[in-house]
This record gives sequence, C-alpha cells and structure tokens, in this order.
Amino acid sequence: MDLHLLVENLTNPALLFFFLGILAVFLKSDLRIPPNSSKFISLYLLFAIGFKGGLELSHSHISLEIIGTIVFGVLLSVLIPLYTFFILRSRMGIENAGAIAAAYGSVSAVTFVTAVAFLEARSMEFGGHMVAIMALMEAPAIIVGVLLIKLFSADKTTDQGVLNIAKHALTNGSVLLILGSLIIGFVASEEQANGIKPFTTDIFKGFLAIFLLDMGITSGKKLGDFIKSGWFAFFFAIVIPLLNGCVVAFVSRYVISNPADGFILAILAASASYIAVPAAMKIAVPKANPGIFIPMALAVTFPFNITIGMPLYYLICLL
Repeated sequence: MDLHLLVENLTNPALLFFFLGILAVFLKSDLRIPPNSSKFISLYLLFAIGFKGGLELSHSHISLEIIGTIVFGVLLSVLIPLYTFFILRSRMGIENAGAIAAAYGSVSAVTFVTAVAFLEARSMEFGGHMVAIMALMEAPAIIVGVLLIKLFSADKTTDQGVLNIAKHALTNGSVLLILGSLIIGFVASEEQANGIKPFTTDIFKGFLAIFLLDMGITSGKKLGDFIKSGWFAFFFAIVIPLLNGCVVAFVSRYVISNPADGFILAILAASASYIAVPAAMKIAVPKANPGIFIPMALAVTFPFNITIGMPLYYLICLL
C-alpha cells in the first residue's frame, strides 16, 4: 500500500474528528452532538449526495456499462448476505447470522459520503448512477437476510411477509430521501441547481466533519459491549469487508471504465449498514441482537474502511 496515501487519509480533518469523538468517550468528556442536530446533519448529507448524484446522472448517457454496473451492485447485495450467513450461523445462531449477513450485504450511506469526499480531495468524479446503486443495494440484502432466517429457523413467528419487508426497506427514511433527492436533482435545470449550490456543495465537508465527530462518539460508546461478544465477531467485521472490497475493486477494473466508479462500488461492497438494517430487523426479526451487529458495523467495519480500506481499494482500482 502507498504509505503516503494512507498518511494523507489519516490526516484528513473529517476523519480526525471521528477519532476525536472516540477519544472524548474514553476521556469521559461531556462532549455531545444534540440528537436533533445529529439527525438534521444525517438528512442533509443524504440530501446533498442524492441531489448531486441526480445532477451527474442527468448529464450522463445511459449505456450498457451503467446498466451492467447497476445490476452488478444489486447482485452483490444478494450474494454477500447469502455466503456470509453460512459462515455465521454455526457461531452466532440463525437470527443473529441473518441480521449480520443483511447488514454486510447492505450499505453504509455514511461510508459512501466519506468515500465521495475521498474522491473529491483527489479531483476524481464518479457517475451519478452510483448514488442510485447505493440506494438500490439497501433493500435486497434486508430481504435476503430475513428470508434466510425464515428458511432455517425452527421458530416461524418471524413471518412478516416478503412484501411487508420489502416495503419497509424501500420506505426507510434514508433510502427514500436519497432516492427522492436523486430524482429531484435529475429533473432540476442547471440554473436551478446553481441556486442551492452553496447549500449542497460549499458546506458539505464541514457538515461531514461534525457528523463523523458524532459517529466517533457513538462508536466509542458501543465498543465496550461489542468486545464482550468475542474474537470471532471482531475478526469477521474486518476480514469480510476487506475481502469484499478487494475482490470488487479488482473485478471492477475489467468491467467499469471509470476507476472512481469502481472504487465507490468496492466501498459499498465493503461497508455494512447500521441504520436501515437495524430498523428493519427490529420489526422483522426482534430476536436478533442489535448489541452485536450494530457495533460490528459501526465500531469496527466503519473505522477500518475509512482508515485502511479506502486507500487500499483505491490503489487496486488504479492498478
């Protein structure tokens, strides 16, 4: 790995704010981001990414490569929970295995946002269709995870119905906002988009830094509980994302012409959901323990991806 690239990523102000949040927890500081403010920033980031993605998509010509990339992304969100479930079920139990598999087959919007900032710092542009792929990768993984639980569990009380599960996944607030913003950005004219550019673009990195500070605080609080779950969960939360990200980054070099698009797809494959999946699992599979799969995704996989994963996937895409 390029040491200079790794050091450059580790000194990124937004990332350093994430570590500041973790440090605040260990120092028992009273530093907090008010819940309403945190929610607003989350909504803002999803809105800005979706809107800018829609603008980029409006300038793109739909090609076979774009269609193929979308199919590739959705296929990943089906295959990843399938193979990870069978790795997990003997150690974690059916319900937890399905929930963890769904989390790792789904995606992290915050990791996506951080990856976008990573590319912007290197003056690389990705296709607007990658925003649509991110949104489309949420629901299939959740549905596959729940179906696997229903298929292998002796307890059939988790029968919520495939259509209800799909509806909940697609109407999840984060998915709905980013898809809606994508469509609005797509239909907006250049003049209309420039009218809100100071809000969608100029302040984006500042809001991202504050949001990562909040994520650092949240991760620090959950880290202790996760450690108690044992070494296997920690090992899984690093090795599986690393494997998914590296394989997709390598394959993308041969099927995607834009390295930035390949990098985004790799980071999506490597990321894990800690927003949409927990919300869906709480309804569909209440026996799944969020004290295991949320810290795995948020306290281990997320910081691993934004420190070591992103520079590694980026270099593989550029080889």
